[in-house]
Amino acid sequence: MNAKRFAVGIDLGTTHCAIACADLEQSNGEEVALKQVPVQQLTAPGTVEEQVLLPSFLYLPHPDEMTKVDMRLAWETQEGYITGSLARRLGTATPIRLIASAKSWLCHPGIDRRAAILPVEAPEDLAQISPLEATTRYLKHLREAWDYQFPEAALATQEVIVTVPASFDPAARELTAEAAKAVGLISIVLLEEPQAALYSWIQGTEGEWRRQVQVGDVILVVDVGGGTTDLSLIAVTEREGALELYRVAVGDHILLGGDNMDLALAHLVRGKLAKQGKQLDLWQTHALTHGCRAAKEILLSDPTVESLPVVVPGRGSRLIGGTLRGELTRDEVRETLVEGFFPVVDAGARPVARARGALTKLGLPYAQDAAITRHLAAFLGRQMAATADLEGFSPTLPEGATFLHPTAILFNGGVFRASLLAERIVGVLNDWLQAEGASPVRLLEGADLDLAVARGAAYYGYARTGGGVRIRGGTARSYYVGVESAMPAVPGMEPPIHALCLAPFGMEEGTEAELPPQEFGLVVGEPVRFRFFGSSVRREDTVGSVLEQWTEDELEELEGVEAILPAEDCAPGEVVPVRLRAAVTEVGTLRLDAIPRVGAEHWKVEFDVRGSGKRTND
Repeated sequence: MNAKRFAVGIDLGTTHCAIACADLEQSNGEEVALKQVPVQQLTAPGTVEEQVLLPSFLYLPHPDEMTKVDMRLAWETQEGYITGSLARRLGTATPIRLIASAKSWLCHPGIDRRAAILPVEAPEDLAQISPLEATTRYLKHLREAWDYQFPEAALATQEVIVTVPASFDPAARELTAEAAKAVGLISIVLLEEPQAALYSWIQGTEGEWRRQVQVGDVILVVDVGGGTTDLSLIAVTEREGALELYRVAVGDHILLGGDNMDLALAHLVRGKLAKQGKQLDLWQTHALTHGCRAAKEILLSDPTVESLPVVVPGRGSRLIGGTLRGELTRDEVRETLVEGFFPVVDAGARPVARARGALTKLGLPYAQDAAITRHLAAFLGRQMAATADLEGFSPTLPEGATFLHPTAILFNGGVFRASLLAERIVGVLNDWLQAEGASPVRLLEGADLDLAVARGAAYYGYARTGGGVRIRGGTARSYYVGVESAMPAVPGMEPPIHALCLAPFGMEEGTEAELPPQEFGLVVGEPVRFRFFGSSVRREDTVGSVLEQWTEDELEELEGVEAILPAEDCAPGEVVPVRLRAAVTEVGTLRLDAIPRVGAEHWKVEFDVRGSGKRTND
């Protein structure tokens, strides 16, 4: 069998994972032989089944809770943990042993993502693991499930595409690639999830996508998953008489999704129980949240079910002593989710920020404003100029427009299985467009909300071999490094920082950019800190552009890198004249090379998740 028989797409989601593949030998042009790959997993102790989705949950059982036979999979026994459907079910009853939302923790810039912190608030007898390790275990399960089904086409030898949120920062992308390497997937490509969803839609039209869009269209992809809200804009342009797709904008990383909705429903049920004199502790509240997730999925998908009980395990005689039963109705779910997360607002609305408490428990940095429609208004307002200088594109914004006008919309994410949520966004967006004299958006339909990302990734893997359709785009932001100004010491005043553009918006992955011949001083042999910045709105900057000042809306400071660059033949603290060169790696991380004026020494600095920096000298 050909070493690269398949292009394999892996959706490494917050709520679930999935695998799809395109048979490279059976595909031709835009006719792609694509299929979903079921994943073997435990659904009950000792029971193994194949399911198309692997729930993104890890359960760490007590040593006396499960036998090796109970945890045995077709290929091996998982040692000390359970992945998938059974993990989710067991975690509903014992949430303190359940790891959920590992992907959200993986992109949390305020923690050491290699540190053993999950599950949060775990009992003392439980050995915690890191967000990186949790991600690695999901990928290990997926790799072993694939290798069991395709023993002659091991996953490590295939074209593998792993998806990430479009808003993932370089550090989170690097971590994802590191998890893949840890399970033997040495050479992978990362793909933004909204692009994967659009690829899936393109593949599903069987070549008819060109009849459904036209030059000048701006496609808005709204991807609300379990942990994040991802917003992207893709323009339809023309090159040499053919339609071409170009990703022109990506939203901020918004930690807002199905997890927040489950918490909101749990708060609702907890309040109803409190009125009955039944108080829940933290452990029971976690269990209630998982119970609300299951009830929500049924109430929003099955119109014949009007209400469901939500069972909360008891915690002994000190509190209630027995199992508690709450209830959720379909009307309560709709009211809480539609009005709480998708309120009707005008196009000028912006997310509301509140003053944070000085002290907080370790937790995820959820968005302060739960209104996805306000985040959407802010995104479109910020991207007014996203298509202004795009080659082969004719801007159609009317005079006086206050936001970029999408002409089509594609939804992705399990949240939108509830059609009323998608209908609310379309209704709000069309109200904005009508107020500015624009036509309503067209809804692009047909993609499977649970499987589109994996299927689109597989299609993209096939497109990389020369077939199918490609979406152009490159980096979703412009990236800068801070350069400290040389100035005399002034009490109480730090030297000004200038921002040097290393990678402009749209720089293609796998490319390098030589900066202008200006030299900079690099401090070696002692601790230093590199400051990096990103911008989703500055599109005019080129490699080497220097910003002496900017507004908060233009540049966002990213996680810095602390390092000690090897001094070699230099004295510690010596300032070495260097020229700079930047590269965007295949997985979307940023690398900065410092090349000295003389000698063969060569320093590399990359984003690092611990703030300690990856650095080498060649």
